[in-house]
Amino acid sequence: MNLKKYATSLFAGIAFFGVSILAQDTPEQVQAVQAQSNKVLEDAGRNFKQGLDAFKANKREESGASFNKAVEVFLYSSLNIQRDQRLQGCYQQLIETVYRLEFPNASQPPQIAQLSATCGWGWNAADQKIADEVAQISKNSIQTGPTSTVGSTASDAKITPASLVGFNEQSYEPSPRDELAKLELTQDELQVETNPVAQQQYQYIQYVVANKSLGFSFQVHPKIQQFINYYRGRGRSTMEVGLYRSGMFMRMARRIFKEEGIPENVAWLGQVESMWKPTAMSWAAASGLWQFIPGTGARYGLRRTAHVDERNSFDEATRASARYLKFLYNRYGNWELAIAGYNCGEGNVDRAIRRAGVTNFWSAYPYLPRETRDYVPNILATILIANSPAQYGFGNVRPAPPLQYDRIRVPASTSLSLLAQASDTSVQYLRYLNPHLRSNMTPPEPYIVNVPAGKANDVVAVFKRIPASKVNNTNLATSVQGESWQTISNRTGVSVADLMAANPGMSSPKGKVFVPVSEGNRITATSYSRPSNSSVAGLQSNIKVVKAQSGDTVKKVAERNGVDPVEVAKYNGLLPNSVLGAGREIKIPQGGMK
Repeated sequence: MNLKKYATSLFAGIAFFGVSILAQDTPEQVQAVQAQSNKVLEDAGRNFKQGLDAFKANKREESGASFNKAVEVFLYSSLNIQRDQRLQGCYQQLIETVYRLEFPNASQPPQIAQLSATCGWGWNAADQKIADEVAQISKNSIQTGPTSTVGSTASDAKITPASLVGFNEQSYEPSPRDELAKLELTQDELQVETNPVAQQQYQYIQYVVANKSLGFSFQVHPKIQQFINYYRGRGRSTMEVGLYRSGMFMRMARRIFKEEGIPENVAWLGQVESMWKPTAMSWAAASGLWQFIPGTGARYGLRRTAHVDERNSFDEATRASARYLKFLYNRYGNWELAIAGYNCGEGNVDRAIRRAGVTNFWSAYPYLPRETRDYVPNILATILIANSPAQYGFGNVRPAPPLQYDRIRVPASTSLSLLAQASDTSVQYLRYLNPHLRSNMTPPEPYIVNVPAGKANDVVAVFKRIPASKVNNTNLATSVQGESWQTISNRTGVSVADLMAANPGMSSPKGKVFVPVSEGNRITATSYSRPSNSSVAGLQSNIKVVKAQSGDTVKKVAERNGVDPVEVAKYNGLLPNSVLGAGREIKIPQGGMK
């Protein structure tokens, strides 16, 4: 990953039409621009320093929020960053340094001292000591060694959990694969011939395979029935949860696998990999629905940058999984070995085949890694149960409704706050629909994101009206019939003249209207939404602004201030359970509330 290329693409994707120093500028104007430039650097340095303090204290979420604010100081500035070499150099090194802290790499450690010198932060000895300690923590979080995961090779690095927590990214969940690797079948589960029910089910497997009912063939083996025995007993809850969650993603997975020429039922591999959790992560840094390690994910086009980790995406990661499986099937000519290769990498499978002397999974079985030996029959058992749940005692499970969303392309570095306002949802829900986004900003190039179903046209309409240069300096307010510019001005704090200038051709508010962000280094954007049952004009005269603390939700802030959480949520365009970043300003209407 070349961060300099990303910094370049950022400036290519965003038009900064702010203040710049021209030859005809007066000395006073030059001094004003220089003062603004110094303020940007000062604010960025302060936020970055706070991020280092939090990082040292292992408060990853807080450090991520502070690092994001340091970056956003540049994005929300009215200055032309690209034309100011000092600002551009500081910005580029800041992006790279934060990336190196998030993704520790022994050969490319974070150059914090160099960043400080470039930005002219003039740190004292105490500040430099903290910077050195953070760099050492980052270095210590790296362990090298072979992994055992999707497409793993000896060159892949095992990364400690501490280094994978991330900053502002989604919270990870333990991968079910880790438990699978430790699973030991009991003597009762191993019994097939002496168990009448198991024997009957085993004969059913032979019938299904012979009739090619699943859309692909595999060799029947008692080990498959043994995993069915496990799921019908102590593994029942695991199967029930997986069958339920499969409803959210299986329709999408079947479609993509079919498009890629892969038997649709092979997509049930996702249940064993992640239990259909997009944020599942294994001990070896395999991540997402399809548990890609970074190296294999990169082979199939899944980027892992400071902005995104596409291994956690829905559609892109599913397509990458199908293509990897297709490659493996073409290599081995049967699905058992292809699935084995997905688990341990083609290198391990090739060695097992050489030792077995035949391209057959069950012949190569003794020479494969232990986890892979169980992995293949486990998936085949899952496929059989999923296709005939009533046959195996799971007819009571009703899959969850499919997760529905629209996909649209948005401009470079678009704030999720603006997207949330345009699609009438919360930033939290957008993060849920886009678990691959590592922050509340889209990547620095036009990028496809998921928005709530049925909202694509609304969002596209907003971006057609808003100039590219104003994407990150504009909020939205939802107006109601009969509302005036003055009432919107009252609740947003923006003058009527500025509101009308931001909405040319609109004599009175209609639908969503643009609310320009004031010049300067505005870091926290606010969503403006008109309360449905309160008089805005009446409330505005008595507004209290409070700052959220780490871990706060709208409900916690409201209760702390003795007001109704639902009304506070409505007034700020959020939900009562919306999680707030530390320092976010929340308006608390004081009049007419319980």
